[in-house]
Amino acid sequence: MKHEKTYRFPEAELKAFRKVCKERGIKVTPQRLEIYREVMKAHDHPSAEEIYSRVRERLPSISLDTVYRTLSAFESYGLIGRIQTVDKIRFDPNTKLHHHLLCKLCKGLTDFSWDDFDELAPPPDVSDWGHPETRHVQISGVCSKCAEEGHKP
Repeated sequence: MKHEKTYRFPEAELKAFRKVCKERGIKVTPQRLEIYREVMKAHDHPSAEEIYSRVRERLPSISLDTVYRTLSAFESYGLIGRIQTVDKIRFDPNTKLHHHLLCKLCKGLTDFSWDDFDELAPPPDVSDWGHPETRHVQISGVCSKCAEEGHKP
């Protein structure tokens, strides 16, 4: 998937980003802005390494450590989501409640909504555990594109 060289933030998105940075007492640096921009324009739920590679095209001096630390901070501020797959951690610009379909072959990750699941009360064992804050479903299998190409799990 080719990524655009330029991405203009929607004004509301940039305003929200700057507001969170101000509330947290962090500067809006070129590095932070480019990392956030890369996550927000990505539709493939990239890993930190993929984000680093893409941002490095525009900021050659950026370090992988900076990308990791910045992504971790953005997640803790609620600006982005984190998805743990079997082989790596990936990042998601969509912070609204949603779920994921993961292809075991091409590693494609697709968002989906599941209102019926979202409205279910947790089972008693979960309620007895404490106070759950989030829920997320990740379904894995073989996507239709891989299946059509004759790939088998």
